[in-house]
Amino acid sequence: MNQKPSRSGAVVNGIEWGRWSVILFKPDAVERGLVDEILDRLSDTDVFVGRQDVIVAPWQIHVHYWDMLVDRDWFSGRDMPACLDELYVGRTVTTVLAYGPPGIHAAFRDRLGHFDPTQAAAGTIRGDFGDDSLDRALAEKRLINNLVHASDDPEAARRDFGTWYGSNRRGLLHPVPAPRPRARTQS
Repeated sequence: MNQKPSRSGAVVNGIEWGRWSVILFKPDAVERGLVDEILDRLSDTDVFVGRQDVIVAPWQIHVHYWDMLVDRDWFSGRDMPACLDELYVGRTVTTVLAYGPPGIHAAFRDRLGHFDPTQAAAGTIRGDFGDDSLDRALAEKRLINNLVHASDDPEAARRDFGTWYGSNRRGLLHPVPAPRPRARTQS
């Protein structure tokens, strides 16, 4: 692209975002060495490309969780920017770009389970691997450690791609990717 796009996000126009998701493996999953095991559990029908380890910068996590900042009144008694910084900034996360059938976002949410691992069903990622609870996080005035996040919907997938990969990596979206590489890559 030789010129600035006509509007924000236009460099990725024409992408069928209902089939793409960005999976964010949070610091607790990375530090516990669970990324490959969780990916194996998610990979039965989806294709993964663009795996990378990222040391998180403040802007990335604040853009990624913009909804928590906008709706921070819901999180009474906690300084949300400070909580996000404490949990993420300067720590390593792994991101994976996933391509799958329409409805990939709901399918991933079902596989991940309830955001509170103590409420997640057995057989889900958080139910089987989670070791934190919402009650403990609230008592300690921090965010819950629940291993992994995936884009909630097509618009979130578009935003998450911009946050973690950027327009200079849009080639990952064309053509439909081959099966996921097992080796870690650096950006």
